[in-house]
Amino acid sequence: MNEQMYSSHAGGDGKEDSYAPQGWSKDSARKIAAEEGLDLTEAHIEVLCVLQRYFGTHDKPDFNMRELHDALDERFHIKGGMKYLYGLFPGGPVAQGCRLAGLEVPAGAQDASFGSVQ
Repeated sequence: MNEQMYSSHAGGDGKEDSYAPQGWSKDSARKIAAEEGLDLTEAHIEVLCVLQRYFGTHDKPDFNMRELHDALDERFHIKGGMKYLYGLFPGGPVAQGCRLAGLEVPAGAQDASFGSVQ
């Protein structure tokens, strides 16, 4: 992804969210989360910032879903890894997390036919 797509701004906690997409805010994420039945906490925001940083430092043509999955699992390993992340984001830490982080959901992040008969 192009670095120009991201703005540097201070989040509600005073920390700089240097990889947040332009126009993204914690309030906009909270609104989307509420529509999806989630009450966004600081734990959710931490994951969203990790996703934004990952997307901001990896070029889309080189994007590897497995690498992202493994990076998230490793980053949150001490808290329970993917089990912890799925507890926060029942719609999937990558798919739902990206939507809330203002990022494009990568191909392969969700399976629309999962659990259904076609």
